[in-house]
Amino acid sequence: MPPRIVDVLVPVALDQAYSYRVPDGLGLEPGDVVSVPLGAREYTGVVWGEGNPRPGLHNRLKDVDGKLDVPPLKSELRGFVDWLSNYTLTSRGTVLRMTLRMGEHLGPGRERVGVRKAGPAPARMTAARARVMRLFGDGLVRLKGEAAHDAGVSPGVIDGLIDEGTLETVVLPPEPVAKPPDPDFRKPDFSLGQLAAADALRTTVAQGGFTTTLLDGVTGSGKTEVYFEAVAEAIRRKRQSLILMPEIALTGQFLDRFAQRFGTRPAEWHSQVSPRKRARTWSAVAANEVQVVVGARSALFLPYADLGLIVVDEEHDQAYKQEDGAHYHARDMAVVRGTMAKIPVVLASATPSVESVVNARRGRYRHLHLPERFGGQYLPSVEAIDLRREGPMRGRFIAPRLAEAVKVALERKEQALLFLNRRGFAPLTLCRSCGHRLQCPNCDSWLVDHRFKRRLVCHLCGFSTPPPQECPKCHAAESFVAVGPGVERLEQEAAELFPDSRILVLSSDLVESVERLRAELDDVAQGRFDIVIGTQLVAKGHHFPKLNLVGIVDADLGLGNGDPRASERTFQLLHQVVGRAGRSEGFGQGFLQTHQPDHPVMKALISGNREAFYDSEIELRERTHYPPFGRLAALVVSAGERHAAESYGRGLARIAPHDEQVRVLGPAEAPIAVMRGRHRFRLLVKSPRNYDLSAYVRDWLAAAPKAKGTLQVEVDIDPQSFF
Repeated sequence: MPPRIVDVLVPVALDQAYSYRVPDGLGLEPGDVVSVPLGAREYTGVVWGEGNPRPGLHNRLKDVDGKLDVPPLKSELRGFVDWLSNYTLTSRGTVLRMTLRMGEHLGPGRERVGVRKAGPAPARMTAARARVMRLFGDGLVRLKGEAAHDAGVSPGVIDGLIDEGTLETVVLPPEPVAKPPDPDFRKPDFSLGQLAAADALRTTVAQGGFTTTLLDGVTGSGKTEVYFEAVAEAIRRKRQSLILMPEIALTGQFLDRFAQRFGTRPAEWHSQVSPRKRARTWSAVAANEVQVVVGARSALFLPYADLGLIVVDEEHDQAYKQEDGAHYHARDMAVVRGTMAKIPVVLASATPSVESVVNARRGRYRHLHLPERFGGQYLPSVEAIDLRREGPMRGRFIAPRLAEAVKVALERKEQALLFLNRRGFAPLTLCRSCGHRLQCPNCDSWLVDHRFKRRLVCHLCGFSTPPPQECPKCHAAESFVAVGPGVERLEQEAAELFPDSRILVLSSDLVESVERLRAELDDVAQGRFDIVIGTQLVAKGHHFPKLNLVGIVDADLGLGNGDPRASERTFQLLHQVVGRAGRSEGFGQGFLQTHQPDHPVMKALISGNREAFYDSEIELRERTHYPPFGRLAALVVSAGERHAAESYGRGLARIAPHDEQVRVLGPAEAPIAVMRGRHRFRLLVKSPRNYDLSAYVRDWLAAAPKAKGTLQVEVDIDPQSFF
């Protein structure tokens, strides 16, 4: 009888599964996680299905080395891997790699040893030993280190009592990844509007089945507490919940709010989780030992044993788009996984994406709206400062009216936030003698001056260099001047304007560690700083009770880059930043420093008429057939030489399949023409909304000549970035 053969998908950048023989006595089913040889290496793979025996082939096949002692990947997750691979034109092995991100640390954790009272008091009693005996008088088991700390003694005292038989060691069960949350630990006091939305979400989870709900509420309206009720209902029904967040590593406040509601923190999944903790979390999720996971976009690929709910918080956030490897949007893929798992999906935002608003208006999504802030707080008033008429003096960036407002806020013992979405000290450094601009040697971008680090840095490839002593072109000494503001330069100006204030700069390039950032955010929340100067890092849903004034130093910054989503993103970002003001007490106030006070984005922010902005943006998208009324795909051809990239791109355009419904634009030099030493040309494909654009691009590339040498073709279905 010929040996049984199975097909195993391995997490490498290949689309096919490989056939392996199954050794006698090893029972394998689809979804089982196995160890297999591939080339000279050993890989962890997944049985994807039965192999097809072919005469003479089985003698050349390698054996499956073994089966890992972890739960199998369910058919729903395997189907999700296949679907995402097909949709994004990414190899299945690459997608599987995201599912098997548990590292090399699977298996039981380190043994935990506890200590408890076992025998009579020791013959020789000291003051230290007496303290230990009083501590263990309650009969409880304690970890040795904790016991020594609580009794105020050294671990040696504990060891001596163990040696004498007064205390004994016991093996403790492994510490759980996360303790079970209590759905009734602290029920919130809801307003009528919140209660109606919470009841609707509870009913949705109780009924089960796939639905998508847009939870749309103004900043400070209590969206988090409302969707916590959906999580609570899933916990009551013994089902798992996933809460996706765009920047989970930065949201210590959110984890605290979760603990206040449910009595314990959830399991976390993001890049800052240690490899050992990652492996334990992966196994616990697969074994149904974790009920709630809060994670970054990669948490969508965990092997949930019984997933009952997905929540996508801040669903509009650009961070949900994966821009390398598999190009996927976690919000959209959450809806796909919800469809496959037949479970509810909740999308939450104060500034929903245009796509979600259109889906809600057309009835594809259920729409729950929270128009008022919790506790009766008013939304902040917003004023424009027209920089054409009342801008700051030359060399300054804070207009007099904004400076006066900050002064008044400080006199009231309130906090002020100055927002500028530009890292470093200055975005450009040039020679005042000859005009030479310092540029990255690897990218088509200027070097950013980072004074705190005393480096010039490229934000695209990471290249950095100390500031030169003389101009490399004209050799003038100390001739360089910083042009334009970054947050570091703004901090310098604020220190001169408000010399007695405590100032904190919050920027991703200044983050030493996640723990340090969380501590700084907590310091702001506790009122230990008077002025916060920040980039988009401060727009991520943080709650600062004493913050009532927000000044946007350059409100026009994101509008002039040619991105079709520029207006939407600028509106969302500025709305979120201004929404930090006035959330707890007092009246919030926002100032927009702008050269375009009549721009639709500025008018919508100033008037508070959010719907007017969405109406105009949706009308523009529909007229131009941009998403969600049409579909886009981007092909970026890159190579070490400009001519090679351009000629291959032109060749691609010539052989594009003819279809009356499809337009192929380009190739054109990408807005960032050189990145990391590679020249880039871009083709953009437009099609109707219901057109199978993935199939079109797949057939197109199948007929294209093979890219040779340094040539690469990167495909992005539904692109979010146009650089």
